[in-house]
Amino acid sequence: MGDAKRIIVQPISAKDANRIVQSLHYSGKTVQNSQLHLGVFLDGRCGGAMQFGPSLDKRKIQGLVEGTLWNEFIELNRMAFADWLPRNGESRALGFAFRWMRKQYPQIKWCVSFADGTQCGDGTIYRASGFVLTGLKVNNQIWEAPTGEGFSRMALTDPTSKQQQQQQAKQIVSRTTTTKGKHIIADGASSMKRYIDAGWKPKAGYQLRYIYFLDPAARERLTVPILTLS
Repeated sequence: MGDAKRIIVQPISAKDANRIVQSLHYSGKTVQNSQLHLGVFLDGRCGGAMQFGPSLDKRKIQGLVEGTLWNEFIELNRMAFADWLPRNGESRALGFAFRWMRKQYPQIKWCVSFADGTQCGDGTIYRASGFVLTGLKVNNQIWEAPTGEGFSRMALTDPTSKQQQQQQAKQIVSRTTTTKGKHIIADGASSMKRYIDAGWKPKAGYQLRYIYFLDPAARERLTVPILTLS
């Protein structure tokens, strides 16, 4: 593992984690409901961050492991690492994070995360870190504007999502559409039909769901098959 053994993971402020994620993550965006923020350090220099929090659709995700209580699982919302971190640094940081989490939050039995196969790969880091693949579906959550910019479906349609992202999307629609009469910039609506009419399309690729079991016994209660990538 080499220099990766020198990596240290410790809590950092939400402000610092957001700044790191915005500068290093391929999306440049954070997740509003992240609650646990961990910095990744090498020789005193911060080279990444991991952000954990409740899943947005907790009821649906909770049922992936039978008998899970509402506070017994968490989602890895964002993970971003600088290129200068050593090889295997990601796996080392995740292992460190989960060991720390077992001590600090023993009620958490498992962690779910998602890999965006449309933009950043199929989750090689997750598989190398002990996650199991439990879901694979054709992407319908990441949408591409005619300008090439990408947005999550939730950011476009959920009224509780960041207003900055929705305003940016509306401005793109306003610049690229020739639809007459009412459109999204005029009436504030946020249905996907408006975006589709303006030429937005789902990005080609897949969305993959991974689970890591902090409590190995929870794996026996998994309600969906474990998949493999051929």
